[in-house]
Amino acid sequence: MKTVGIISEYNPFHNGHAYHIRKAKELTGADFCVAVMSGDFVQRGTPALMDKYLRTACALANGVDLVLELPACYAVSSAEYFADGAVTLLERLGVVDALCFGSESGDVDVLMQFAEELLNESPAFKRELNHQLRLGYSYPQARNFALETSAPHLTAYIDVLTTPNNILGIEYCKAILARESKITPCTIKRAGASYHDNSLESNLCSAQAIRESLRHSKVPQSVVRQVPAAAREIAEPAYLKTYPIFADDISQLVHYSLLSKEAAGFTDYPDIDKELSDRIRNQLPKYHDFNSFCELLKSKNRTYVRISRSLIHILLDIRKKDFDRCRKEGPVFYARMLGFRESAAPLLSAIKEKAQIPLLSKLADAEKQLAPAALSMLEKDIYASHVYQSIVRHRFPDTDPFPDICEQKMPIIKM
Repeated sequence: MKTVGIISEYNPFHNGHAYHIRKAKELTGADFCVAVMSGDFVQRGTPALMDKYLRTACALANGVDLVLELPACYAVSSAEYFADGAVTLLERLGVVDALCFGSESGDVDVLMQFAEELLNESPAFKRELNHQLRLGYSYPQARNFALETSAPHLTAYIDVLTTPNNILGIEYCKAILARESKITPCTIKRAGASYHDNSLESNLCSAQAIRESLRHSKVPQSVVRQVPAAAREIAEPAYLKTYPIFADDISQLVHYSLLSKEAAGFTDYPDIDKELSDRIRNQLPKYHDFNSFCELLKSKNRTYVRISRSLIHILLDIRKKDFDRCRKEGPVFYARMLGFRESAAPLLSAIKEKAQIPLLSKLADAEKQLAPAALSMLEKDIYASHVYQSIVRHRFPDTDPFPDICEQKMPIIKM
């Protein structure tokens, strides 16, 4: 039995994702596909367009056999920690043979070379990196300058570090190398539109293009054709009932969270030093909405996305001490199931036999299976879901209430 892992957000699920799942199985000869997916908040530091169970059902209907939730503390972290949390989860299942990810490069050997250089951090690299950071460049810019100095043999490929899927792919490779994992990395060259392309003309558009179209209009035919039929059948009944959710839908909650914690400052949260904490406090009287506040706070060395993630850490009360404890004692303590195909029974049996961490299907059983640090991580996941549900209820007040988080049933696809 061969199993391929995919790390995903499916925000939302579209033709490109179905293509990725299909090619991943073909390329690796896998019998089963396991997807580690962000929950209700995603890596850009925003709420997901639709809730995690709806996205899970779409993935299962299009070829994924088992969907597991990436813990919230990693789902809303930088690429390095996002990748390490997801790779570690796949590694500890004990059954995953390969990790298949999309990239603009399509050359896994080149991505692995960059991963080795960034993992080892030679003295020359560190010196140049610190020099560029002191000059005020953001970390990604400083890293690129440092690599050109310390690894001249990679200069011809330096453009690899300018595109998001390549960067994330390198972090996956780094995590595999750092953990001396037996998982084999492989990549599929990204087809269709680029990550930031908002055009809907290609049959394989970006998720961002779909989100932007939904933000500005009702669902046009150009969006409909971007989503596989099986996913459309699942998602359409929930449209304007539980989704779409956008970044500004959390504006009031974030504002309240900042006001309630302002007195103590914000240096207890990941990626927030005293300078940023003071800037948040000083600019708080100008708060209008989430997006504009992120724009107000960003600077030469702090990107919009880094700011938005920091604000989500505050909203979800993910503190440095919690994150550091998870990194030290984990970094991943459990595999929380979001849904599976009935035909994946052999896969579930193999995981239960070989996994180094418990496979959680019911929250009610978690207390018996998890140590205190693990329970603390799970509590953050549950809290994030409660926050997300409150956002949905506020945006769609006429929608029937969500079931209690402990009673929500995961999707099970009969295939």
